[in-house]
Amino acid sequence: MARELSQVGVVGLGTMGAGITEVLARAGLDVTAVEVSAEALGRGRGHLEQSTEKAVQRGKLDAADREALLARVRWSTSLDDLAEAELVVEAIPERMELKTEVFARLDKICPPDTILATNTSSLSVTELSVATGRPSKVIGMHFFNPAPVMKLVEVISTVVTEPSVIADVEALAERLGKTDVTVGDKAGFIANALLFGYLNHAVSMYEAKYASREDIDAAMRLGCGLPMGPLALMDLIGIDTAYEILDTMYRQSRDRLHAPSPIIKQLMTAGLLGRKTGRGFYTYAGRDSAEVVPDALTPTPGGAAEGARPVQKVGLVGSGTMATGMVEVFAKAGYDTVVVARSPEKVDGVLAAVARSLDKQITRGRLDEDGKAAVLARLTGTTDRADLADVDLVVEAVVESLEVKQELFAELGRVCKPGAVLATTTSSLPVIECAQASGRPGDVVGLHFFNPATVMKLVEVVSTVATADDVAATAHAVCGRLGKHAVSCTDRSGFIVNALLFPYLNDAVRMLQAHYATADDIDAAMKVGCGYPMGPFELLDTVGLDVSLAIERELYTEFREPGFAPAPLLEHLVTAGYLGRKTGRGFREHVRR
Repeated sequence: MARELSQVGVVGLGTMGAGITEVLARAGLDVTAVEVSAEALGRGRGHLEQSTEKAVQRGKLDAADREALLARVRWSTSLDDLAEAELVVEAIPERMELKTEVFARLDKICPPDTILATNTSSLSVTELSVATGRPSKVIGMHFFNPAPVMKLVEVISTVVTEPSVIADVEALAERLGKTDVTVGDKAGFIANALLFGYLNHAVSMYEAKYASREDIDAAMRLGCGLPMGPLALMDLIGIDTAYEILDTMYRQSRDRLHAPSPIIKQLMTAGLLGRKTGRGFYTYAGRDSAEVVPDALTPTPGGAAEGARPVQKVGLVGSGTMATGMVEVFAKAGYDTVVVARSPEKVDGVLAAVARSLDKQITRGRLDEDGKAAVLARLTGTTDRADLADVDLVVEAVVESLEVKQELFAELGRVCKPGAVLATTTSSLPVIECAQASGRPGDVVGLHFFNPATVMKLVEVVSTVATADDVAATAHAVCGRLGKHAVSCTDRSGFIVNALLFPYLNDAVRMLQAHYATADDIDAAMKVGCGYPMGPFELLDTVGLDVSLAIERELYTEFREPGFAPAPLLEHLVTAGYLGRKTGRGFREHVRR
C-alpha cells in the first residue's frame, strides 16, 4: 500500500520548480523549497506569490487558502534543511553534472527511505540514480510547464526502482490531481520523444526555406488544431533547452531525425534563445514577452495576393464530401459556381447536400432564407466538362488517383479559356504531374483544402516549379475571399501539414510497437501534456489506418528517410483489415454505427 507523504522538498526554484512547489503546497503537503542563493530564492518566492495572486484574482483560489498555501512552504538556501523530507523533487538546470552532484548530497542528508525524484525531461534517470547509494529509491517525476496548470506527470522508473517507490509516487500524482503515465527510462520519455522529433522536423523545414515560419506555424495550428505552431513553441520552450533535449535524445537513439537541426545550435550560440531573450525564430517586444513584433522576415499583409488574376466564375469537378463542401464555400463567398459530376444523379446529390447544409445553418440562426436562396442561385450543375469553358478558376476534387487526375487535367487544358487557373485539391500526389498533363503547366496550382471544407480554415497553396507567380497570387486572393487562411509551399510529398504530422504518428506507432508505453498512455501524454486535441492513436483510427499508411509510404518514397519508413505494426493492422473507426477496429475496438 502506498505511503501518504506529508513532508516533501523541492530543489531548484525556477519557473518549473516554483510551479511544482505550488502544486505540492496546494495539495496540503509541507514543502521545503531550496535554492542555491538568497537572490535565487527570492525570485522563486516571487514566482509562487505572483502565481497564487493571479489564481486569487481569477477566482481559482480564495485569499485564505492562498495564505495557508504560502504558510506551508519553508524557504531555504541549504540542502541540510531537507533532512526530514519523505520525498525530494529536483528541478535544477538540465545538466547531468549539476544533477548528480545534488543527488549525491541529498543521499547523504536524507533518511534512507526518502524518495529522490528528478524532474528531468531528457536525461537518464538511471545515471542519476547511481550517483547515490540508494538507486532503488530514485525515480523520475516529470511535470509539464506551467506545473499548476498542466495535468500530466510522467513517472519514470529505472530497472532498479522499487515497486513501492513507484506506487508512492503514482499515489502522490493522483493526490495532486494529475494524470500520470508510468514508463521506463528512455530519452524524452513519451511526450518529449514524440514532440521534439516533430519540432526538429519543423525547424528543418524552415531551415530549408520550404515554407515561412508564419506559414509552418499557421498550418499546424489550423490544420491539426494544435495550441501553438512548432516554431513559436520552440521559442517558448527555449532554443537552448530544445537543443539539449534533442542532443540527449540523439546520443541515446542515434536516430538522425533527433540530431538537432544546425540552425538550432546557431541560434543558441548567438544567444537568440526565444522569448526569454526577446528573440528566437520570432522577435518579441522584450525579454520574457509573449508579444511578437514585426521584423525583417515578417510578411507584408496581403502581399501573397498581389498581381492576382480576376476570378468571378468558378468550376468544381467532383461529387464527394470534399467537393460538396467546397461548392458551398465558393457559392457562399459570392462566386458563380459550376458543379461538374459524372451523372445527373451525382449532380443532384451535391446540390441537395448543399441545400441541407444551408437548412441546418438557418436552424442554428447563422443564415436566413434569403441567404440560402442567394447561395443556391449561384449554383449550376452539369455533367459536361465543356460547360467549364468560360470559368476563371477550376478546382478538381475527384478520386485520389494520378491516372484519373491526369486525364481530367488534359481535358481541362483543352476546354478552359486561356488564363483560367486550374487547381487540384490533392493531398499527396505530385501537382506537377497534373500540370504537365494539362499542356499549360504555368496555369496549374495546388489548393489543398482540409475536411470539412466548410469548417476548416486552412488551405495549402502548392506551387510547382512551373506555376506562374500570378497563378499562386490568384490562389491566395481567392482563399482570402473565401475566408480561408492560405499558406504557401512547394510541390513535394505531404506539403506542410502531412509532412510534419505523419512522421510524428509513425513515431507513436513505433513506440507502441516497442512496448515502451500503451496506446492509452501515449494518447494521454500528448493530449494532457502537450494540449493536442487528439492522441496519435485516436487520430490514426479516425483518419483510417489505410489512408495513413498510404501517406507514410508516399513520404518514405519521396524522401528516402529511414525514419519515415512505415512502422511494421501499422502495415500488419492494415493487412488484417483493421483500418480504424470505419471497420470497427484499428488500434482500438470501436462500436460500429
